[in-house]
Amino acid sequence: MQLNHYTSKFTKQQFPIVLISDNVSHAANLGSLFRTADAFGIEHLILGGPVVELGRKFTRTSRATEQSVSFEQVETLSDKIQELKAQNYTLIALEITDKSIPDFGTKLSKNSKIAFVIGDENHGVSASILGECDAVVHIEMYGQNSSMNVVQATSIALYEFTRKLSKNS
Repeated sequence: MQLNHYTSKFTKQQFPIVLISDNVSHAANLGSLFRTADAFGIEHLILGGPVVELGRKFTRTSRATEQSVSFEQVETLSDKIQELKAQNYTLIALEITDKSIPDFGTKLSKNSKIAFVIGDENHGVSASILGECDAVVHIEMYGQNSSMNVVQATSIALYEFTRKLSKNS
């Protein structure tokens, strides 16, 4: 028998992960980010960049998770990043750079607090934010394309991070 969210046996859990969106602006991606944040039990979601109206397309893809996910919208991320660093969060960006490492190689301890940065649909994480990060990770890809949808990539990385944090608890 197929289970649904009322009958599944998943244990509700929250992880010390703050997801930071650096200018993600497409409504469908934003809605999907909320669903992903809810699915992986992240602590807080920060939408950085110009304030976005969360309209109908957003609502369709979020499936009401904006009501259960803690979030805020800020125009600039620099102050938030400094706050999180002061609270001992490790700032990790998801981006392909000449210094990025595969996310599967990232070591996390039991008490790791992660501020995980994802970038906009066209340009990725901005250079100024990358400069603030403690680590930059990427997802190994084996086809011709060197990128994937921001929410798909976020889901893969959050799966890995939450799996590692679960093993260490």
